[in-house]
Amino acid sequence: MTSDHFALIPAAGSGSRFGSTQPKQYELIDGLPMLEHTVRSLACQRGITCVFVVLAPGDTQFRRGGWTGYPAQVVPLFCGGPTRASSVFNALMAIRDRVDDDDWILVHDAARPCVSHAELDRLMGSLETDEVGGLLALPVADTLKRADSTQRVASTESREGLWRALTPQMFRYRLLVEAMHRAKAVLVTDEASAIERLGLQPKLVPGAATNIKVTYAEDIALAAAILAQRGEGRCG
Repeated sequence: MTSDHFALIPAAGSGSRFGSTQPKQYELIDGLPMLEHTVRSLACQRGITCVFVVLAPGDTQFRRGGWTGYPAQVVPLFCGGPTRASSVFNALMAIRDRVDDDDWILVHDAARPCVSHAELDRLMGSLETDEVGGLLALPVADTLKRADSTQRVASTESREGLWRALTPQMFRYRLLVEAMHRAKAVLVTDEASAIERLGLQPKLVPGAATNIKVTYAEDIALAAAILAQRGEGRCG
């Protein structure tokens, strides 16, 4: 089976935890909006045909960026919803005439600008013949504490078999549409959770600790340091 690969970046959120006056995805890292770093990592990846960026209907900042010169096409979709899940589902509906049922969709956080080509190669290679799909993830290395209502330790939890979910998360278009449609009535925080609700088991593909999610303002400096150390050019 020959299938194309399409990336989908939900970028319609306000980034309320970030504490900025503008959406987090437009905060600058080394002079460029974070979203531009994120798009570049996928649009420069060998084997990805197109990167769909899911934006809020009223977004006015995206078109200020430079979205040409990449091997993959970059296409904005102004159909973002109030949640990540709704944005992903809306986007899947918007692209239904551009993709085939068996094409792969790589859903990636807008706030993960440091995903590497090595990780993407590993994810795409590991899942190419997989019947379910999967996601980049990292085994939990820290000791886990469960808190009580007063923020004191109630117990220490075993970390055996626990992984931290990263992105991209990669599934076939038809399967992802079914999973996200069924998950509309429940709260799912990632695509793998929706796939799991179908009774399937996504594959965990080892990612990198540098594939950080920018959540708070202090994360910007860390992301900048990672990108600077990598030293990638426009399509490095």
